[in-house]
Amino acid sequence: MATIVMVGIGPGDPELLTLKGRTAIEDADYVAAFGTVLEPVSRWIRGAAMPMTYADQDQVLDQLAAHARSGKQCVVCAWGDLNFSAGELVARVRQRAEVELIPGVSSVQVACARLGLAMERSLFITLHVRDGHEAGLNDLIESLRSGERHLIVLPRPYDLMPRRIAEVLLDAGVSPDTSVHVLERLSLPGERIAERSLASLASDATEWSDLTILVFPVGP
Repeated sequence: MATIVMVGIGPGDPELLTLKGRTAIEDADYVAAFGTVLEPVSRWIRGAAMPMTYADQDQVLDQLAAHARSGKQCVVCAWGDLNFSAGELVARVRQRAEVELIPGVSSVQVACARLGLAMERSLFITLHVRDGHEAGLNDLIESLRSGERHLIVLPRPYDLMPRRIAEVLLDAGVSPDTSVHVLERLSLPGERIAERSLASLASDATEWSDLTILVFPVGP
């Protein structure tokens, strides 16, 4: 079976792309990714770029796999690190080819650096899945009640964004005074970090982008 290389490009700052990831992109005959992902690495694409959307990703990946079977070097790029939030995309590529993963810098790591949090005292919960987010919400609620670790939460774009998550947590009985940081567009122009209480976040009309992370810190 042909092999497709998958590259985690980091949180968006081109300087956070790993050298191995950059080399894979430069050497590729074809590079496929969602349009916003192609933009920060476009300077290193020497072959053909294959932009895709959620609507046509299966078609594009079928084409890419055909190129890989013909002996071409093919790469798929994704935001951040492939092991944090790209599970569904990795599974789609694995249905079509053998996969080599090149890890990247995750926005979760950048969030910890910005807030001075230790990863070993943190728990990562992703809601960025099409199915099964209920389990993640339950883990979040139980972990907030225990208060043992910093909680780093990846929202689901559009329908499980910061305000909605805050509403769900309040409905579940989590204290409205719970502190939460909202980190948006980490490492990119327009980066912002806001500290809120859970109650104020639930009533906040801010339209956060899909490049947003929530962090619930615990005491020192």
